[in-house]
Amino acid sequence: MQFSLPSMRHPRNPLARVLSLLIGIAVIGVMLVFGLVVASVLLVGGIVLLALRRPTQGSGARVSSTTANRARKPDVLEGEFVVVQRGRSATQ
Repeated sequence: MQFSLPSMRHPRNPLARVLSLLIGIAVIGVMLVFGLVVASVLLVGGIVLLALRRPTQGSGARVSSTTANRARKPDVLEGEFVVVQRGRSATQ
């Protein structure tokens, strides 16, 4: 079984060829403009979102809050640990 697509016949009339070319260019232009609008909306939305999330205090407040967090949260994890030896099963 052979699969074949129908042949693409170009219009013989030069006016129809020019018209189809202009329509194709217009469609590509509309898609390009739409893509640029979507990209600009995403860019502006991202900038606004970052501006809203940004802390309103200066850098001095950030340093003091970081120092306060270190005073409350030590760098050492406390807990009970069990040494597991290799080669032995967990039930032994």
